[in-house]
Amino acid sequence: MPTRILYVHATFVPPPTNLEIDRFYLLSQDLEGDVLQPVWFRAPEEVEAVFGSGSYPIYTVGRFRYHWVLSRHQGIRQKVATFWFYLRKGLALYRERGYDCIVAYSHMTTGLCAGLLKVFTGAKLIIEIATTPQLVYLTERPNPRWTERLMHLYSDACLHLSMLLADRSHFLFPQQLSTYPMLRKVKNSVFHEFVPISIIERHPETASETYVLLIGAPWYLKGADILIAAFLRLAPDFPQVKLKILGYFPDGDKLHELIGGDSQIEVLKARAYPEALRIISGAAIVALPSRCEGMGRVLIEGMAAGVPLIGSDVGGIPFMIRDGENGFVFPGGDSRALEARLRELLSNSEERRRMGQNGYQRAHEELSEKVYVEQFTRMVKAAVKGNE
Repeated sequence: MPTRILYVHATFVPPPTNLEIDRFYLLSQDLEGDVLQPVWFRAPEEVEAVFGSGSYPIYTVGRFRYHWVLSRHQGIRQKVATFWFYLRKGLALYRERGYDCIVAYSHMTTGLCAGLLKVFTGAKLIIEIATTPQLVYLTERPNPRWTERLMHLYSDACLHLSMLLADRSHFLFPQQLSTYPMLRKVKNSVFHEFVPISIIERHPETASETYVLLIGAPWYLKGADILIAAFLRLAPDFPQVKLKILGYFPDGDKLHELIGGDSQIEVLKARAYPEALRIISGAAIVALPSRCEGMGRVLIEGMAAGVPLIGSDVGGIPFMIRDGENGFVFPGGDSRALEARLRELLSNSEERRRMGQNGYQRAHEELSEKVYVEQFTRMVKAAVKGNE
């Protein structure tokens, strides 16, 4: 019999409608179970408009069933409603058939809720660490507000509590909790997040334009200001090169102030995933100068497209970028070092091609959907059996 899991999701982004890139459909080879999935839809009709008639309240893919958490409220009311749904539905599903393991995306409130479900059901628990906890909430603006410092303390409290309850953790890079002395011996499995690399187009041999690309938000956390400062200094020497920054920026006025009207820098509104992937595939360089980062999914997407990378030495970025092989790593916050690396790659198309090829090969050999399914399944079975 397949191992049964309950997956407690934290993101409100709906899953893909293409089953071939739905990770739970792919995980159905060896696992089965239920997914508690928050979505930004407010009504059942909105769910069914995307996923088809009868897809609410349960949507089945392979051996997994999605149970939707609608966004019917705002702020704290929605958080309370979501937390209550996790507990109520999680316990109901356990009484219905039971499950061997609970997996929670995020160590925070989602992880705490999953911990309570473990206490009530006796199932094994895996917590996925999706960020760099020691930096979270402290790197979203130059001077963190008291609310952000308070949220950082809450994050640390959740981290310790969820790790105390967990049987295993999913790390995105080795030593992800090394700055927390009490958590250094947590059992863990280290592997990448799911990225559907099979649908990502290869970077064209001849591109219509040459541009450096940054994708992500909020812009300060992703280091857009560091990249803009570096690019403005080199732009006069590379008039044919553009910088594109893509994301949802409600505080975009400050971003445009940093750009100062420079015609070589373009801020793009957030795009649907397929279109964002095409923009990645067309880039000459994907840059990620983040101040806080768990892994940087865009790095895998860039590699899968055969695009060289430049990233800060923060969090899991150096685990994805092998310096000098598929890109460059620079000291976080150092715009001069970033400028030097950009100049080096923009001046050498053959180096870009070599690094892009190395990244492409690694992505398709080590970071594919197939590898993710194998690693995730191995992690779940290790937690159930209590293996190291």
